[in-house]
Amino acid sequence: MERTILRRRALAACTATVAVGVLALAGLTGSASADPAPHLPTPTVAGAEQLSPGLLKAMRRDLGLTASEVRDRIGNESRAAAVAAGLRHSLGADFAGARVSGDDAALTVATTDAADTARIRRAGARPVVVEHSLAELDAAKAALDRVALRRAPEDIPAWYVDVATNRVVVEAARASAADAFLAAADVPHGVVTVNRSAEQPRTFTDLRGGDAYYMNGSGRCSIGFPVKRGSGQSGFVSAGHCGTPGVSTSGYNQQAQGSFQGSTFPGRDYSWVATNTNWTPRALVNGYGNGDVTVTGSTEALEGSSVCRSGSTTGWHCGTVQQRNTSVTYQEGTVSGVTRTNVCAEPGDSGGSFISGSQAQGVTSGGSGNCSQGGTTYFQPVNPALQAYGLTLVTSGTPTDPPTDPTDPPTDPGGSWAAGTTYAAGDVVTYGSGSYRCLQAHLAQPGWTPPNVPALWRQL
Repeated sequence: MERTILRRRALAACTATVAVGVLALAGLTGSASADPAPHLPTPTVAGAEQLSPGLLKAMRRDLGLTASEVRDRIGNESRAAAVAAGLRHSLGADFAGARVSGDDAALTVATTDAADTARIRRAGARPVVVEHSLAELDAAKAALDRVALRRAPEDIPAWYVDVATNRVVVEAARASAADAFLAAADVPHGVVTVNRSAEQPRTFTDLRGGDAYYMNGSGRCSIGFPVKRGSGQSGFVSAGHCGTPGVSTSGYNQQAQGSFQGSTFPGRDYSWVATNTNWTPRALVNGYGNGDVTVTGSTEALEGSSVCRSGSTTGWHCGTVQQRNTSVTYQEGTVSGVTRTNVCAEPGDSGGSFISGSQAQGVTSGGSGNCSQGGTTYFQPVNPALQAYGLTLVTSGTPTDPPTDPTDPPTDPGGSWAAGTTYAAGDVVTYGSGSYRCLQAHLAQPGWTPPNVPALWRQL
């Protein structure tokens, strides 16, 4: 594979071709209830002025940015995510996806109705009119997923919705393999682009990645993000291919740590490990001598946004989110719902943390290539893993997702903020002991608390 090196001059051209898919804030289904107000100030990303030196260094190296440009880009990407969420709600069935591009994270929003273009421009985004809605493309991909879950397709390494071209892209080693795959799923060629690909994705298991842990005293993977379940049980999420329920784990120091409580692979690629009381969860990602990165939430970054990965084999490496809701075929079977990136990884990085700014994105699943020549890496988004097991992400503020167990609800910190309330830009609320100003008109959803969604709220 040709070496992929992102530099500032090339970044705009590169990300202009990056496909994008479904957008969400904090992995929740709710969206803003009103059109985003134009000309809003760029929100301050929580801790942006105190970003990890290691993360800054990696983004400067891999994206060709200065330290100031890194901070500006992260802030612009956060604002774009909020604007896109509002437009997705207001455009309804016309919505055909959104993405950011360039060092300034310029937002492009696609629609199937030309009458929507004025609304998109008023929100500060560039409109594009396309043939197929995002729902139509997602339905075609879902049909392919159903076929793959019955039997992983041969010579089809990956497929995904590419909003930039308004097509479902199927990567195939042979054209005949793609034809057979589409026929089995009854997906018309009119919504599909077939790309020739020699990729052979693999999982990155059995070696250290991120903070190492050991399975049954032998194989090694890495911690994704510390979590809690209910009011007392601590643990972490990682890749599903790292272990099955009941498998015991020991930490990087070979001391007893815990055991797998849940694991899904293939199909998805997530797991969670419950740890004993000797292990204290921290809202941090290992910075490998360059300062740890603080985790403040799990708001999903838009396609085209910068994203960085931490792993003990290769340290910090950065790139961009290419496509969400991707399906990839490993030797063990097909995994759907992962996110495709151009961040490199190597064996030993499996299960490690993907983060954008201070927002947790997911855990390393697998990929192809390496960090000498460049490659493609897929991560399992963290929010579906939290929801699947009823977990809350450990952050520097309040957990981002409430437990799914109704017998153990989160503690109410008090204040005027309330889920289900429509807020306008400029509104001021209190949450706990802090006051916050609304940056973007939206309908508040459970979990979108002011400390956890810096795209929507600025602390006063």
